[in-house]
Amino acid sequence: MSKDTLIIAGQAYTSRLLVGTGKYKDFAETKQAIDASGAQIVTVAIRRMNIGQDPSQPSLLEVLPPSQYTYLPNTAHCYTAEDAVRTLRLARELLSTEARRHDLVKLEVLGDPNTLFPHMPETLKAAEILVKDGFKVMVYCSDDPIQAKLLEEIGCVAVMPLASLIGSGMGILNPWNLKLIIESAKVPVLVDAGVGTASDAAIAMELGCDGVLMNTAIALARDPVMMAGAMKKAVEAGREAWLAGRMPKKLYAASPSSPTTGLIK
Repeated sequence: MSKDTLIIAGQAYTSRLLVGTGKYKDFAETKQAIDASGAQIVTVAIRRMNIGQDPSQPSLLEVLPPSQYTYLPNTAHCYTAEDAVRTLRLARELLSTEARRHDLVKLEVLGDPNTLFPHMPETLKAAEILVKDGFKVMVYCSDDPIQAKLLEEIGCVAVMPLASLIGSGMGILNPWNLKLIIESAKVPVLVDAGVGTASDAAIAMELGCDGVLMNTAIALARDPVMMAGAMKKAVEAGREAWLAGRMPKKLYAASPSSPTTGLIK
């Protein structure tokens, strides 16, 4: 398992759990939960979290140093391709250094504020602009295999279909569509949105997903730090189960656990 790494945009990660940084009660809890999760990639909503936009306020960069974590700036609260592109260009300026330009981003363009369902025409438009501009785009999308394939063909480095609505905690509502996306994708597929508890994360990994991204399921748990640890174990267990290959399901052809031949008489 030590060699079973997640490769995104040419970079290898040993953790397949990606964690958001919003909704915690304070930065101390954020840090504790991220550490317990073992996540190496953390998402940050540019329109919600200070990563240098306001020098007078505490910055997340002080709590989670970019030297220790890979930042994945996202476009939460963007409802048009134009807004999303502008937001991620700002993020690139904030996170880039003289030695390295920060190009890895998470694109999400929302359709409406009630469901936060992805607006796929605007998502496709933004993805095309960002890829041409040199961004390495991980993209939140519907669980539609055709849309996911279009995003891959545009050049996105990972597709991230929702399991259910953002923040709903409803778990994986359409495993069949996710399976279709996984089977045809040549880039990593990560479940994004809707995970509510550890079993949801394990199921996603057992389906063959390359990783899981979550925020609310951890941040709004009664004990976020404990839940972060549970999610870490669930992702690892689900991945190992998928690699091991589960026994086939049988509707009627049940077989006893003990052999029926060679019985002692």
